[in-house]
Amino acid sequence: MGVRLSWSTSLSTPAFPVRDYETLRQRLPQSTPFNGLAWLRAAEAALRPGQSLHVLLGHDGERLCLCLPLVRMPLRAGLPGFVVLRHLGWPLSDRVGLLIDLPEHEAPLVLREIRRHLPHALLQLNEVVAGEPWLLHWGWRSSTHECRRVCNVPVHWLSAADRQEVSGDPRYKLRRARKRIAACGAEVRRVVVDADNIEHWLQRIAAVEDASWKGDDGVGIFSTPQSRAWMFQALAGLAAEDRLRLVVLELDGECISYRLGLLERGRLYDYNLAFLPAHADLGSGRVLLQEWIDWGLDEGWQWVDASRVSLENSSHQLHERMTAQVEHLRHSFYSWRFSGLCLGLALRLWRRCRPWWRPGKPAAPTRTSPRPPLAGAAQCPSR
Repeated sequence: MGVRLSWSTSLSTPAFPVRDYETLRQRLPQSTPFNGLAWLRAAEAALRPGQSLHVLLGHDGERLCLCLPLVRMPLRAGLPGFVVLRHLGWPLSDRVGLLIDLPEHEAPLVLREIRRHLPHALLQLNEVVAGEPWLLHWGWRSSTHECRRVCNVPVHWLSAADRQEVSGDPRYKLRRARKRIAACGAEVRRVVVDADNIEHWLQRIAAVEDASWKGDDGVGIFSTPQSRAWMFQALAGLAAEDRLRLVVLELDGECISYRLGLLERGRLYDYNLAFLPAHADLGSGRVLLQEWIDWGLDEGWQWVDASRVSLENSSHQLHERMTAQVEHLRHSFYSWRFSGLCLGLALRLWRRCRPWWRPGKPAAPTRTSPRPPLAGAAQCPSR
């Protein structure tokens, strides 16, 4: 029996197979907290006008083996014919695992169904990691396929060696930060956020972010009404599932700095941090990161993960402690429709013109893969 594909318009309808979805998510190692229903349902509630959700489900018999929640949106205002599909959660989901548990030979069938049901110019999957063979098959069947590295995320494997004081320059930075914190009387606190205290803590950390440089620049996770509503709903759902952790620095009962983490299968995703500008010289971020590591040792976590960093000049303090890296990729699949061909052509022209347009700046890393012969398939333009 082959895979049976169907569509749903929401993750919150009574007909959505919640139990089967969770079974699929737990079965796949690439799943992250950003694949959880609590997160995705909050993302669905935060969709803007002009955006619509379409959930592709795949069943093999009674077994759910595929779930792709895709958001249909215009590429730009005023370009109604140029439709983009993105995974639900963009742009605030730091790492998304594709919930696909099917053999590779089913990849063309799924792509054809997406193109049939949702005609588009561009299918773009952000923040996925390497090792998704399906995406190579989709690339071979696209008019243009771009695979761009988004960032290399530092991660730290927790081991018995972490019981010892860190060596080198980080040790002196950590000692100085702890001395400054002790001198002002501030205290580090671990918080297990649950359904009873989530509202209290969300209000406190949102106030810190609003007063920080992230609030001033409007780039925080609480900075817009849309993202604030998304975060409050999503984090409340994660807290109810015992998957939310906080380490905070308090001075006279006031939260002056925090790190927010999402816990999944022994991996702590360090998702967000902020501090009050008046206490920027304390170096609290490094101390709170060490608290993650100490807490993980006490609770038996395996990894502390930076979740996401900047592509260039990342200042995440986990770089000082990392034992490995996770590469984030963005796959862009341009369709064979006129709009997709136009966008793909524009991309190739930009690649050729970029060295002259921005001399001295290295090209962003991209990759392509060799194309095997496809029986009965038209040959795609070179990428």
